[in-house]
Order: sequence, then C-alpha cells, then structure tokens
Amino acid sequence: MGIYTKTGDAGTTSLFDGLRVKKYSHRVDTYGTFDEVNAFISLAEKFCQRQENKEILVEIQYKLFQLCGEIASSESEKFGESSQRISEADVIKLEKKIDAYTLQLPKIKSFILPGTSIAGSHLHVARTITRRGERMLIRLAEDVDIRPVLKKFVNRLSDFLYIIARDEDNYEAQEKMIDEIIKKYKESEAELNGR
Repeated sequence: MGIYTKTGDAGTTSLFDGLRVKKYSHRVDTYGTFDEVNAFISLAEKFCQRQENKEILVEIQYKLFQLCGEIASSESEKFGESSQRISEADVIKLEKKIDAYTLQLPKIKSFILPGTSIAGSHLHVARTITRRGERMLIRLAEDVDIRPVLKKFVNRLSDFLYIIARDEDNYEAQEKMIDEIIKKYKESEAELNGR
C-alpha cells in the first residue's frame, strides 16, 4: 500500500473515526502539535545517556499515540472501544516519576537555561511544544468534549519533560567533572614520573 492516498488534496483529512475535517481545524492542529512533541521526544531519547530515561521516554511516546488518537476522534468513547486510552494511572505514574527525580536532583533557586546537554536541550524543546499543545487542548475543550484526564496528563507531561531534561543535564555535568578529575590526576602522575 502506498504512503499517499490523494484524499487530502482538497484540504481535508480524515479523523480516527472516519469523519473528514479541514486540515486547519483546531482539532487537527492540536493533535498535530502533540505529534510534533512525540517526534522531539524521539530525537531527545537518542541522545539520552541514562538508560532509565531512554526507556521511560519510549513509554511516553506510546502514550502520546493514545493521546493523539483520542483527540483525533470525534467521539472519545468510540476510540476507547478499539484502543487503550490515557487514564488517571498514567497521570499518577508521571507524578511519581517527577517526585522521585526531584528528590535526586540538586535544588535550584533560580531560573535555569533550557538544556546544557544535547538530550536536555531537545527535551526542553519538547516541553515548550507540550505547553503550546496544552493551550490548544484547553481551547479545543471549549468547543468539543475532552476528558479532563487528558488535560491533566498533558500538564504533568510538560513538568515531567522538564525534570528529565534536568536529570540528563546533571548526569552529563557529573560525567564531565569525573573526566576532568581523571585527566588532572593523570597529568599530575605523569609530572611526578617525569621527575
């Protein structure tokens, strides 16, 4: 089967449940924004140095498929009949991860630059796009029925991406510090041996 269908040539697209809408509709714009988040998370995951972060980011990508699928359905209940949906348990899992990482990381007392590592920088991009998506989702919810748990999940997701970005930045900073200590030790050892 080919990748192109030509059905969108007239400026419409098909929702998950078959309803055709304009490509610039607010619903399409909203789930398209979360698709953008997913792509940036995929990119960030490739640069993550901590395996735990890589694994949870892949899990999040699957959750974003569920989020986009539900937003792309004119009837949420029908989407739930054929696919798994975001649940309160997903929100709680994010909250627990945020709390655990927050306890491990150094406390911060001011605003931080968005990313000192490559992974952290990409995760901050995903975070800011998530915030944009959240604003769009809230606006969409004024016109169509959106389950409240979706809004909660998206809100926690941006916080989660922030804390994972900090964790990757912190890990890289520690690795650089260890490398610097080893380098100085080797230099001083060579100096002593040269005497």
